[in-house]
Amino acid sequence: MTTTHALPPATRLAPAPGAAQATMTDLREFLAFKIGNEEYGVDILRVQEIRSYEKPTTIANATGELQGVMNLRGVIVPIIDLRLKLGQTAVQYDHLKVVIVLHIGQRTVGVVVDGVSDVLTLEREQLRPVPALRGNVKPEHLLAIGSVGPRMLILLDIEKFLARSVEGEALATTH
Repeated sequence: MTTTHALPPATRLAPAPGAAQATMTDLREFLAFKIGNEEYGVDILRVQEIRSYEKPTTIANATGELQGVMNLRGVIVPIIDLRLKLGQTAVQYDHLKVVIVLHIGQRTVGVVVDGVSDVLTLEREQLRPVPALRGNVKPEHLLAIGSVGPRMLILLDIEKFLARSVEGEALATTH
């Protein structure tokens, strides 16, 4: 006898004008982290592990937010500074910084953040559509704005947000 499991229906949030339609599954657990004074969240299912910051091995001619690579149990993982990717200024890298190791498509990527706060389960009523924005983050790179009491989290579609960085990193490490 074969049993099949139906996937939960997708919830659609109203997008900002001109933005792509954001899709959320019924599972809404997010890892909350800080960059500067802002709090962000990524789908917990993308997170492999959280590590303390260690200086990565630099790659010659690496540009922008790519800090270098680290060897994670035999896997070479690119390390991207999310602060720089978001257009903020660089900071001192110390023991307080954290690397979140993520699965992005078929790749493993580490992102440097200022700190990790907690894992949150958000109800549908706590998710707000992404407003029309100008800046370093395109509206289609955001899933929603999460509201938890007085806290507001910017929920990133981390795969879309890092897509170009991961593609550029692949070229940098293969040449």
